[in-house]
Amino acid sequence: MAELTGTVERLTFHNADTQYTVLRLRLEGGGQATVVGHFPPPAVGEDVSFTGEWVSHPTYGRQFRAAYYELRRPSTLAGIERYLASGVVKGVGPALAARLVERFGLETLEVMEKDPERLREVPGIGPTKAEAIHRAFAGEAGLREVMIFLQGHGIGPAAAARIYRTYGADAVALLRENPYRLAEEVFGVGFKTADRLARSLGLPADAPARLEAGLVYLLRQCAGEGHLYVPLHQLVRAGATLLAVEPERVLAGVQSAAGRGLLVREALGRPEEGEEPPEVPKEAVYLAPFHHAERETAARLLALARFPLRPLLLGPAALAEAEAAGNLHLARAQRAALETALEAGVLVITGGPGTGKTTLLRQLIQLFRLAGVAVLLAAPTGRAAKRLSEAAGEEAKTVHRLLEYTYSEGEGMRFQRNLERPLEAGVVVVDEASMLDLPLTYHLLRALRRGTRLILVGDVDQLPAVGPGNVLRDLIESKVVPTVRLTEVFRQAAESLIVTNAHRINAGRYPELPRGEGEFVHVPAGTPGEAAAVVVDLVTRRLPSNCGFNPVDDVQVLAPMRRGECGVDNLNHLLQEALNPPRPGLPELRLGPETVFRVGDKVMQIRNNYKKGVFNGDIGRIRDLDPEEGTVFVEFAGATDGPVPYDRPELDELVLSYAITVHKAQGSEYPAVVLPLLTQHYLMLQRNLLYTAVTRARRHVALVGSPKAIALAVRNNRRERRYTRLSERLRQGERISPAIQPDLLPFS
Repeated sequence: MAELTGTVERLTFHNADTQYTVLRLRLEGGGQATVVGHFPPPAVGEDVSFTGEWVSHPTYGRQFRAAYYELRRPSTLAGIERYLASGVVKGVGPALAARLVERFGLETLEVMEKDPERLREVPGIGPTKAEAIHRAFAGEAGLREVMIFLQGHGIGPAAAARIYRTYGADAVALLRENPYRLAEEVFGVGFKTADRLARSLGLPADAPARLEAGLVYLLRQCAGEGHLYVPLHQLVRAGATLLAVEPERVLAGVQSAAGRGLLVREALGRPEEGEEPPEVPKEAVYLAPFHHAERETAARLLALARFPLRPLLLGPAALAEAEAAGNLHLARAQRAALETALEAGVLVITGGPGTGKTTLLRQLIQLFRLAGVAVLLAAPTGRAAKRLSEAAGEEAKTVHRLLEYTYSEGEGMRFQRNLERPLEAGVVVVDEASMLDLPLTYHLLRALRRGTRLILVGDVDQLPAVGPGNVLRDLIESKVVPTVRLTEVFRQAAESLIVTNAHRINAGRYPELPRGEGEFVHVPAGTPGEAAAVVVDLVTRRLPSNCGFNPVDDVQVLAPMRRGECGVDNLNHLLQEALNPPRPGLPELRLGPETVFRVGDKVMQIRNNYKKGVFNGDIGRIRDLDPEEGTVFVEFAGATDGPVPYDRPELDELVLSYAITVHKAQGSEYPAVVLPLLTQHYLMLQRNLLYTAVTRARRHVALVGSPKAIALAVRNNRRERRYTRLSERLRQGERISPAIQPDLLPFS
């Protein structure tokens, strides 16, 4: 590779998101050159040595494409002054740069770095200003050092910027010591990036640290797919492929990681699917926190279910009184369910739309109130909690808020309600319980005293939780706690074609699709392009004009997949251009070639941010943004504290949400749902996905696509297999472990 040395004359272009930079360099031997590449820009006046190659651009001619560079601090008085006057150090402009150089001469940069107290010798610089200049100078130098180091080892500018935000100037030293910490500690940087850095630093392919990090990565990937453990033979096979080592080395890594407490190996009580090499025993491999959480979840559920409850002091007229107070009338099945509920320590209530779950729940709450029992209501998401509050006429919180998940000095974010400080309640009701993953259930149970009744309400036929585990289904299948299954659809609900079709779909029958306009329609479309165009037309024209829906607030597009012409990403682009296009006076912030945010855009938070009080799946609108500062202000539905600010580094937590996946819609309801369904979505065409999508709508459903795709989804009742042993542990009577561990993971 060639080398080019000189002084930065002018910064022509720089993109802060991609770090693509174009600058003019005054060469050491005379003349000038254009330098391009992805790197954090050096300041005007800095002496730089670039490494790269000469290329010929069809428009701009001969350029030097730099792979990386090394800074050589300015060595002349003019160079130092020009460098500082460029604004590279926050708080130092041209006038102050001149005064600094006048006072310290060639020692100016050394004084700023190593002896900031001397800066006070310059008129106008006090103690606070001197310290601020020192910090800014050190931070700028540290950023460039880290970015150059990381890019020299194959890590792109966007990931390098996130790494620097996490570790600061210590990044290089920390990552040389253990590059695999990246995968655990930096959002958006995974094992493969960390592994690329480790291999570049010379770590052997079969190094124990690499084997262990790879295994943890694979288990976390599987947790992202809903699994709590992975059969050993599958883990070994996947590890050998990922790490490009022999299976024996992967087994050694499993043994090493288990010996250090990272993993837990456990004999399986039943054969697993797939062919198993004879040399690999039938074992489950867990991440240690998940193993502990699953065991404790089973043990605490059993402890609640078996605890001898104090009889409720309810006279024979209590039921009639509660019905009258709530203006309710219960069916026979609901009355029988009430009797079970009042006696059980743990109860599951499940049923589809229109089967009276809410009516039964309101009646239960009224009865507990009459008996003088304190009731707390919760749901996994903010939207589900709001719906529960409206339905029950009582305050409901998210499970995280109920458990007071907040910052604790010295401990970071943690659940404040736990074994030492349990919830003050006789009954805890959790709605939309199909969304409960095992980690969150574990923390909820740690906050319940024995003698507290736990009632889980949900539709087990919907998609399972996004997180690991399948708590509601495992509880029902274990048959160790009472389960009330509501099947009767009440008359008023039965008049809704949405409810009727939801039950038809759940029973494996094709939905009724009447011709013309109505609350449940099918709009044919043969190709993904046609379907995308129909979706945009429905949202922007037909539904607003025919039904009076607001295209942004009332209509939610759901899609089975993110990718493709009729996937979430492309639909968001099309809908943004149709509903909120660029126009004079409308502020916008471009984050790259594919992403732009504008005031008025509908956006979704895609990870839990407890400091901001916003959670994965929360939807809001951009109310303001500052393109210069890179700041966006989002007003979330139901929020009372005003718009939430996001700085540029935090904007990877937001995505457009004119269209979202069906999984992201769990726990929510919308006035109208538009669902494209095509044979190209065949990997996701499952009955519970279609059922979940349809049950998100209150007043209108529009299916867009081919009848064949609808039929494929209705017929496909194959549920995703999740590796979990909760049901088995419940049947076996898991005991609470003697040593109760503190919060193990920042469970989401």
